[in-house]
Amino acid sequence: MARQKIIIDTDPGQDDAVAILLALASPELDLLGITAVAGNVPLDWTQKNARRVCELAGRPEVLVFAGASHPLKRPLVTAEQVHGSTGLDGPELPEPTMPLQTLHAVDFLIEELLRQPSCTVTLCTLGALTNVALALQRAPEIACRIQQIVLMGGGYSEGGNITPAAEFNIYVDPHAARIVFASGVPLVVIPLDVTHQVLTTRKRMDAIAAIGTPVAWATVEMLDFFERFDVQKYGSDGGPLHDPCVIAYLLQPKLFQGRLCNVEIETGSELTMGMTVVDWWGVTDRPKNAMFMRVVDADGFFRLLTDRLKTL
Repeated sequence: MARQKIIIDTDPGQDDAVAILLALASPELDLLGITAVAGNVPLDWTQKNARRVCELAGRPEVLVFAGASHPLKRPLVTAEQVHGSTGLDGPELPEPTMPLQTLHAVDFLIEELLRQPSCTVTLCTLGALTNVALALQRAPEIACRIQQIVLMGGGYSEGGNITPAAEFNIYVDPHAARIVFASGVPLVVIPLDVTHQVLTTRKRMDAIAAIGTPVAWATVEMLDFFERFDVQKYGSDGGPLHDPCVIAYLLQPKLFQGRLCNVEIETGSELTMGMTVVDWWGVTDRPKNAMFMRVVDADGFFRLLTDRLKTL
């Protein structure tokens, strides 16, 4: 069976880091490159963090590209209060020695999507959608060449995690998200409704720690730091593990349940800026543009993650 070609667009972030590790541990996936965007922390950190994670996994040959340093129309909002000043606070990861590619991430996205056979590349977006929106604006012809975009972002019944209405990734660049959701590219949305079911409980973290490898220890240290914010916020047994759900969906889509519906991005109101307006019940005649997930088998997700981390 042919390997699934993917590009990961990301703003690492501890949960982004675990998503990258899961992808690198999965031979079914052919990672063509990683494009970094500003989000959880500024671009100088996110591009560096992507390389640090690749080196942690023993994969310095992965191509990493730096992209947009700020959203399309709004000032950059970051989340150091969640991820720490580096974005990967927790473990002591060395400075990367693998090179940052000189090509801009947006140029890479365009060139690679035009180079690969049509509809063979999935974009896995784990942060703000600025890079993808810029690529679609600059080269609209790539829209019909993207197999699908699987993204972590938005919320329905869970509301928002950065404002009462908006999830962080969408809120950072709502205008970019609006472009992507209107692009006609097949979309799979992994929202807070899903990721708030995937909690880093002590039992699950102990299972990863028991692997006993440097990758496993670093993962636990990252997630121990990352979960502290959400545990205090939600009073839950562990924090939600957002971004690895994107990769898990590609590997085992039957872990997830949702439905095709219309999703629009609010950009006109400061009160609800970045809200994902989900027509779950089909009360409008707007076109159904996104497979919006609502349920995940959390135990199955962590079995997959733990088994794959054993291989790194």
